[in-house]
Amino acid sequence: MAAPSRADTSRIQPLMPHATATWLVDNTALTFQQIADFCGIHVLEVQAIADETAATRLTPRDPVRAGELSMAEIEKGQADPSYRLRITPGPVQQRRTSGPRYTPVAKRQDKPDGIMWIIRNHPEISDAQISRLIGTTKSTIAAIRNREHWNIANITPKDPVTLGLCSQRELDQLVAAAAKKAGIEAEVDTRLGSDRAAMLEQLKREREAQAAPADGAASALDPERLFRS
Repeated sequence: MAAPSRADTSRIQPLMPHATATWLVDNTALTFQQIADFCGIHVLEVQAIADETAATRLTPRDPVRAGELSMAEIEKGQADPSYRLRITPGPVQQRRTSGPRYTPVAKRQDKPDGIMWIIRNHPEISDAQISRLIGTTKSTIAAIRNREHWNIANITPKDPVTLGLCSQRELDQLVAAAAKKAGIEAEVDTRLGSDRAAMLEQLKREREAQAAPADGAASALDPERLFRS
């Protein structure tokens, strides 16, 4: 399948829309509608995130670090509330026929730390998947998992993205795929409640209830109404 063109990027959503929206609410001056359009969610969901009335507070996901949005694009949106943000298209995936992933020599010593981080934080990811992501052997992963690695005392779990062993997009895609295969429901789909439509309707009623007293006070001060009474 061909990579999406620039004109098609408006239809692409971030990998984790609600976590991305949480970060944009906390770290930018974009409007709720801009955030909703970019993340592909309802504007009331963005409002709930901002008001902290969502079912559970999500861990923010930085779309700039994930390579899905540039700071220049954010600045355009902040300068023009009508501007629709465009997601940064991911690089065309190169199919590798065989062999381990290449890692620069300077970063190879960091591999055990990255492997340990994945094992601790994402046990659903298999050794074969870790091997492809990090570019290492299954025997090395097994040794770290079983704490039989020759340097196990000095291995410290560290985010492989921070170490430069993989991209945030690659890690997110692997986590999502492993969770789906293991039958684990993605956390982003559950933290805002099981009934999305009901939540939106409740938020709408709350907004209308808050607006009602103000409308009543305004009508009470209506000069024509006072004159008629």
